[in-house]
Amino acid sequence: MFDVGGVLLDWNPRHLYRKLIPDPAEMEFFLSTVCTPEWHDAHDRGTNMQASCAALARQWPAHAALTMAWCKRSEEMIGGPIPDGVRLLRRVIDSGLPCYALTNMEAETYPLRRTRYDFLGWFEGTVVSGLEGIAKPDREIYELLLERFSLDPASTLFVDDSPVNVAGAARAGMDAVLYTVPGPVLSRLGLAAQ
Repeated sequence: MFDVGGVLLDWNPRHLYRKLIPDPAEMEFFLSTVCTPEWHDAHDRGTNMQASCAALARQWPAHAALTMAWCKRSEEMIGGPIPDGVRLLRRVIDSGLPCYALTNMEAETYPLRRTRYDFLGWFEGTVVSGLEGIAKPDREIYELLLERFSLDPASTLFVDDSPVNVAGAARAGMDAVLYTVPGPVLSRLGLAAQ
């Protein structure tokens, strides 16, 4: 079971906001005070981005254009595929093991990214938090994926770049590994690195 952002896709709001806010300190202020990770978490749980951005823009009128860029230019937050992660996914699939995706992603952006990046179609099944209304690290989303695809948690390896999400998967009974490089994942699966 693969996470997408941070394992297969380089998602970071800074890819967009470096273009819009040249001063690094101002950009970090904006991303820690206005468009915060806590605010964005609601998008991953199904809140409409356009409505959420519009409401936040009203709260921060001096930053309204920057806030609206979050929904209007969301694809610019993707730096591109993470080559090692995509190669790892291909290697695991080629070994014959079934692969699934569990991603915290907005309902609006997933279809765009699914079309844009063909490797998102390599999975036997995908659960997208924004479409389900629940997100990692909530236990319910792991259980939803396991139940939907009839997976045994004890024989399911979860791969994510977030320690909190890895801990959530472990609490749901899965073997879970923090992704930094492919080697430990391959070893956990008994596959030799190529």
